[in-house]
Amino acid sequence: MSVMQYPRGAFPSADMDAKRAQQIEETEQTLSPAYRLAFLDEDLLVRSSLRPVRLQLEMMKPEIVLTEEGIESTIVIFGSARLPDPETALSRMEEARRHLAMAPEDEERIQRLKQTERAVEMSRYYDETRKLARLVSQNTGPNRHVVITGGGGGIMEAANRGAHDVNAKSIGLNIVLPFEQAPNPYITPELCFQFHYFAIRKMHFLMRAKALVAFPGGFGTLDELFEALTLIQTGKMEKLPVLLFGKEFWHNLINFDYLVEQGTISPSDLSLFQYVSTAEEAWEIIRASNGL
Repeated sequence: MSVMQYPRGAFPSADMDAKRAQQIEETEQTLSPAYRLAFLDEDLLVRSSLRPVRLQLEMMKPEIVLTEEGIESTIVIFGSARLPDPETALSRMEEARRHLAMAPEDEERIQRLKQTERAVEMSRYYDETRKLARLVSQNTGPNRHVVITGGGGGIMEAANRGAHDVNAKSIGLNIVLPFEQAPNPYITPELCFQFHYFAIRKMHFLMRAKALVAFPGGFGTLDELFEALTLIQTGKMEKLPVLLFGKEFWHNLINFDYLVEQGTISPSDLSLFQYVSTAEEAWEIIRASNGL
C-alpha cells in the first residue's frame, strides 16, 4: 500500500483540501452551507462572533506580504484626500468663475468660487508632498524608508506619485468607506492593501515607521497624528520625527500652547513634533535622524 507524500509534512495543506472539496459530487448534503470548509465559508467569516478572527487576519495579511517583499522601514505621510493637484485646482477655479459670471448674485456660486480659490492656494501642498516623496525615495534603499500613505487621493496620491516618479516602491493602506474609495494609481500594486478596521490600519502605519509627516488634513489626518503623538508621549512607541507641514495651518488649527497653559500636556510634550515649511527641510530632518 503506497503512502501519500505531502509537501508540508504529515498532513495535507489547506489549499490541497480546498481543491479536493471543489471536486466532491454535488448532493443535497454537500451543497448545504454547513458542509463548507470553515476557512472557505464567507458567510461564517463575516459573522459578528468571528470579529476576533477577522482582526487577526487583517493584522497578519499585510505583515506577511510586507515581510515577503522585504520592506524594512517606512516614512509615513498623512494628509487630506481633498487637496487637489495645482492643475486640477486651477481648472475648477476657472470653471467656478465662468459659472459665477452667468449669475453674479448667486450666493452658492460665490461660495463655490471662494472654495476653489482657497483650493488653488492649498494645492501647493500637493507639489511639496510629491517633492518630499521623491527626495525620500531617491536617497534611500529599495526596501528602506519606503513611502507609506492611506492610499487615497490628494496628499496621499501626491506622496505615492512622488515615489513613482523615481521608480521607487510605495505602500498604500486603503480602507472600505460608505462612499466611493479607490486606491490611487501610483501605489506599487503588490503593496496596495485594503482594510475594514481603522485600528489595524493605523497600527500598520506605525509598525515600521522611521518618521511621520502630517500635511494639512481633516478628521482622518488628525486621528492618525494624535494617535502617534499619544503613543510616543506615553512610551508605547519609540520616539521618531513627527513633522507638521505648514506652520500657519497647524497654528490656526490647534493651540498646543493653550494645552500647556491649561496643564493638560507638559511643556516637554511640545518637543514631540516640529514644524516644517518645505520638502527640503522635512527631508533634512528625516535624513539626519535616520543617519542617511
